[in-house]
Amino acid sequence: MALSIMQVAKTIGDLSGWSRSNLEMQKIAYIAEMIYLGRKGAPLIRGNFQAWDNGPVHPELYHWAKMYGSEPISKRAFLHVAPVPAGTDEHDAILSAYKAMKDFSPWEMVDLTHQTDGAWAKHYVPRQRGTVIPRSSIKEEYGIRITEND
Repeated sequence: MALSIMQVAKTIGDLSGWSRSNLEMQKIAYIAEMIYLGRKGAPLIRGNFQAWDNGPVHPELYHWAKMYGSEPISKRAFLHVAPVPAGTDEHDAILSAYKAMKDFSPWEMVDLTHQTDGAWAKHYVPRQRGTVIPRSSIKEEYGIRITEND
C-alpha cells in the first residue's frame, strides 16, 4: 500500500537530521518514487507528482511546508506523522534516494530532475501547475537513469 507524502518527507527529515528544505525533500521524494516504481512496479507515494517550474512537486507536501521557504523544514511540522518502518522495501527506497542525493545542492537536484529525456521534461508546461507526471513516465525514467545491483 502506498504511503502518504508526509510519511516519506518525515523519513527524509529523519535521515537528514532535519536539514532539508521543501525543494530538497520534493526532489528526494521524487527519486524515491522512481526507485520504488522501478523495483516494485507499484507506487511508493499516494497522489501524484506534478511538473512545476522547479521540477517535480507533490502539491500536498509543497502546501504543507511552503511556510519554511528555502529553510529546512522543522521536525515539529511532522509530529503527527507515523514513520516509515526501517527495513521495509518502502524505507529502503527512500534511503536509496537519500543516499544518492544527499551531497547535491538544491539546484543540482533541480538539474538532475530536469534532464531533457526525463519524465518531468516530457510533461512540463512553463508557468503551469497541475500537470501530472504519469507514473508510467517516472518508471520509464528509472529504466534510463538508475542502475542498481538488485
